Amino acid sequence: MEKLQSDCPCRECFFCVMKESNPSKRRSSIRKFFRDLPNQDSDGQVLPISGIWNTAMSHPNDPEFLNLGLFDCMASLIWKGLKNRRWLSQDQNIYIPYYAAHIIGSYTMNLEEFAQIAVQAGVIPPLVELLRGRLTWVEQRVAVRALGHLATYPSSFPAVAEQGEILEIAIQLASSSLEIVYSHFYKSVERRPGYHCDLLTRGMGGVEMENRKAEEWASQLQCWSLQLINCFAFKSEYLSDICTPGFLTELPGMWGGLVNESSPAGVGLLRTVCQHRIGRGAVAECEGVVEALCNIARSSDDWQCMAVDCLLWLVQDPNTCHKVIDKVAETLIDLSDITSLGDHKRLGETIISTLQSLPLPPNTSPSNRTQQLLDELALSLNKSKLEKSLPKEDLRIKQAASLVIKLEGNSLFSSGNIAGAAKKYSEALEISPSKSKRERVVLYSNRAQCYLLLQQPYLAISDSTKALSMHTPINRHAKSLWRRAQAYDMIGLAKESLLDAILFINACTGSAVDQELRNGGSSKVPDYAEKLVKKQMGKAWLFREAAMKHGGVSGDGFLGLGLGLGFGQDGEDSEWETASESDDDEEGNDEGIGETDVYSSKRKGTNHGFNSLIED
Repeated sequence: MEKLQSDCPCRECFFCVMKESNPSKRRSSIRKFFRDLPNQDSDGQVLPISGIWNTAMSHPNDPEFLNLGLFDCMASLIWKGLKNRRWLSQDQNIYIPYYAAHIIGSYTMNLEEFAQIAVQAGVIPPLVELLRGRLTWVEQRVAVRALGHLATYPSSFPAVAEQGEILEIAIQLASSSLEIVYSHFYKSVERRPGYHCDLLTRGMGGVEMENRKAEEWASQLQCWSLQLINCFAFKSEYLSDICTPGFLTELPGMWGGLVNESSPAGVGLLRTVCQHRIGRGAVAECEGVVEALCNIARSSDDWQCMAVDCLLWLVQDPNTCHKVIDKVAETLIDLSDITSLGDHKRLGETIISTLQSLPLPPNTSPSNRTQQLLDELALSLNKSKLEKSLPKEDLRIKQAASLVIKLEGNSLFSSGNIAGAAKKYSEALEISPSKSKRERVVLYSNRAQCYLLLQQPYLAISDSTKALSMHTPINRHAKSLWRRAQAYDMIGLAKESLLDAILFINACTGSAVDQELRNGGSSKVPDYAEKLVKKQMGKAWLFREAAMKHGGVSGDGFLGLGLGLGFGQDGEDSEWETASESDDDEEGNDEGIGETDVYSSKRKGTNHGFNSLIED
């Protein structure tokens, strides 16, 4: 440990105290520093606070400061900033409430014993005042983060819940956070508070970086509000306040954006809500929420498994099954070939067993359409069972017959007979052995392409999802991702389309890298995929609704998302169609239909929109 410098202007400053080599003197001096700091009005107080913040970020499990009065000091500094606006406006004191709340949150995010010390020090009341918006949204963000950590632990949750309005404030903040950040910061560059810009960029960037960070922080403000609400949702007595139709309907749209993929956001809260019968009852009454859960379950969302959990629990509950079965049966059947997803190691089997034993009330039955789907599932399962007893030669014959029919479908597709091709692919699926997964993936994906061209996007989504569920690894069959991305675009679901398109690009560039390296070139994002991603990034932009409300939508505002895909700046919207081009499938022997757009086909001189197919 370094010794004190003889020329230090203040022998009791925080940085000199930290250099004290005598442990007893060091602890005594730190305790005195924390006790005296809130009572001082001298300049330069933000420097030691930022030093403590750095320590909290790098060593959040170190108890040294906590036992010496750190939390009491931080709580007092927040109160001082709230009550003494003259002091807050001096020097750089405007930063102190932010850092103080951030320090509390960092030290309480991992260990329950630290949270107990914080509660005893009285940090909750000043944090709640910041949460109310007594200062700005920047302080609200770190306050809700800290309160979310405190509410996570059983021993400190009651102290948080005692603050009567905290759940109501968190719900309001989750609903309005994006608009707050847009209207108070993003919208007017020239009116942005200087300390906001400094905190966002650490003084290392201009307007573009400020925009990106503002979007990231707005997403965190919303997601951390949802995390705080989630702590209350585990307690049944709070579900009636959470499960209002208006708020539940908003939750599927709270997805964190591309800038905050680590948070389950709205679907995470819905999953917690659906674990209780009160929550399931409320969700079942919201048709739009159930439909949104189906869309998330059939998407490339990182939290797809949470949406599937919600659907299964709704179907397994006798009180809600009859209300939702007609809405969710097709989605669950499309996913029934999944082997594992998230923590589910036998998800497909769970889905099938659930659909085979629906807890419907007496004299209640599914719709004719749903019953037809359930009957088809039963026939498919029976087919798989019978195939187990067939000789291998018979299965090879079936597989060969399926291949012949598929080739007939390919020929019809190439000649422009799309409906005929779809029928042939259906016939091939009926014959193809259930264990021929790779062949069935191709057939479903090819039929999805036909449905796209026949303007039947819902059928295309269903078939693409079946192909992606069968594929190994799950959700990584590039052509099916692209076809589902286009189908979701056709029905106006920008987020789902965007996520599928991004995975498609990753699959294309990933599979192309090795080939290009061998050829001495570089991989390139397909033009048609680039256009679709640009279009959907604009429509799925986190601030889009707020910008439309405040009249500030700009053509390139969404480019701040920063995917790093190497896109240009010309992102006009265009109508999307599909055609086929000669291309090898990523699986080597996959004889599927290629993907491009009609404009590419016209540039290549074709006049019918369809190119010949490649057969390996």
